[in-house]
Amino acid sequence: MHRIAVIPGDGTGPEVVREGLKVLAAVAAGKGFKYELVHYDFGGDRYLKTGEVLPNSALEEFKKFDAMYLGAVGHPEVKPGILEQGLLLRIRFELQQYINLRPVRLFPGVDCPLKDKGPADIDFVIVRENNEGLYVGSGGFVRKGTPEEVAIQEMVNTRPGVERCLRYAFDYTRKRAKRVPLVPNARPKGKKLTLVAKTNVLTFGHDLWWRAFNEVGAEYPDIERDYQHVDACCMWMVKSPEQFDVIVTDNMFGDIITDLGAMIQGGLGIAAGGNINPKGVSMFEPIGGSAPKYTGKNVINPLAAICAVGMMLENLGEQAAADAVEKAVVSVTANKIKSLSAGKMGYSTTEVGDLVVAALQ
Repeated sequence: MHRIAVIPGDGTGPEVVREGLKVLAAVAAGKGFKYELVHYDFGGDRYLKTGEVLPNSALEEFKKFDAMYLGAVGHPEVKPGILEQGLLLRIRFELQQYINLRPVRLFPGVDCPLKDKGPADIDFVIVRENNEGLYVGSGGFVRKGTPEEVAIQEMVNTRPGVERCLRYAFDYTRKRAKRVPLVPNARPKGKKLTLVAKTNVLTFGHDLWWRAFNEVGAEYPDIERDYQHVDACCMWMVKSPEQFDVIVTDNMFGDIITDLGAMIQGGLGIAAGGNINPKGVSMFEPIGGSAPKYTGKNVINPLAAICAVGMMLENLGEQAAADAVEKAVVSVTANKIKSLSAGKMGYSTTEVGDLVVAALQ
């Protein structure tokens, strides 16, 4: 029995979560496992009504679940930062979800903006450190609101935080190399881990990353170590994405290159991610945001939320179910929908969920 906390969230979040849970129910029936859902109403509407973002009691409850499933965070009537910091980042930090895991895969049938690139070329994973860096909120103002104002935002990197992220990335690279690709014609997985940083400019924090990368890497002689400056990585993700197997990087750079990864895999409609605590509760989500302009229109693409269910199942140890979900999504992208863009799929949000369920069956 898997206990799962569900936070549908804001905007189109509840719509895509509904389809993800529809697929979860179908694959559970087919593969014979059981689960229990507990829903929470945290998000913009609750904040506007009560002034409360996330009570301490909820964080204690979350620790007792096997996984969390999030729809979206972001409300047009709530000042930016309140929900993102008070809900999303607080969960990531206080539940020690120190890995943000982002597969970047181009599925068959999906249009790629890169010339002459197909599913065999775009199939890698980004491991982003999720609890440190510029996102810890360390810094402040001097003479705020005056012509001489100074704003300081500090990047915080600790050896334990960097090393645990790197070890996860090395272990994940080794594990990933053993898997048989599910996407037709995908290239075999390699054993290369690329550190993305900016050691020529960020000479303190990223010097720590570089030294730890090589020291930890010495314990993994079977894995090739590679390094790229973040600006060069952005170029090569566009020019030759086939060179990447697994990328590991810090919080800020990871936030940036994962969105670039989403675009080269076809868009936010297919991009899913996991916030991972390897020894605790992890949270899975589509990365596209709440998309409020599409709320209630039944046109938003739910495939990213469905892929997030697949990632959650793999994390829960239901590998056969996770593989089945991915195969079903591949079948739908290859044979059914016309586009990943909202309103251009040729099907409604609900109908796309139904197509994935039909492919499962």
